[in-house]
Amino acid sequence: MPETLSPPDLYRRSLRHLLDKDIASWVGLWAEHRVMEFPFAPPGWPGRLEGREAVAAYMRDYPEHIDLHDFPGLRIHETTDPATIVAEMRGVGRLVATGSPFDMTYIAVVTVQDGKFTSYRDYWNPLAVHEPGAAFMTDPTRSSAR
Repeated sequence: MPETLSPPDLYRRSLRHLLDKDIASWVGLWAEHRVMEFPFAPPGWPGRLEGREAVAAYMRDYPEHIDLHDFPGLRIHETTDPATIVAEMRGVGRLVATGSPFDMTYIAVVTVQDGKFTSYRDYWNPLAVHEPGAAFMTDPTRSSAR
């Protein structure tokens, strides 16, 4: 029988996959027909991805745009719903296109069922990393850190 992780443990594993640049394993933590949302997405950027394949397509080239080094300050808050957590953290690394530092604060509201992500609302500010020449920011179909 496959291992079923608690929501906090699943979230920690997902961050490890992002640091390892293992996007396929990160996507493997998702339930098939679930949703990822970006409430602060600017015009022209997706605000909602439906289904694991859409999430996979969105994240596919992520390591080519952001080289993550760490998630300092991770705090995971459990809620009155045992399937839902709120995660606070920073993502630090560098923007690959420019070599500039990447330092982003995130809040995510995540729901897990049967050891898989079923809902992920990613509250990040894509405008905070906008730099001339940053390929990550010039293509609105590109990824954000999750």
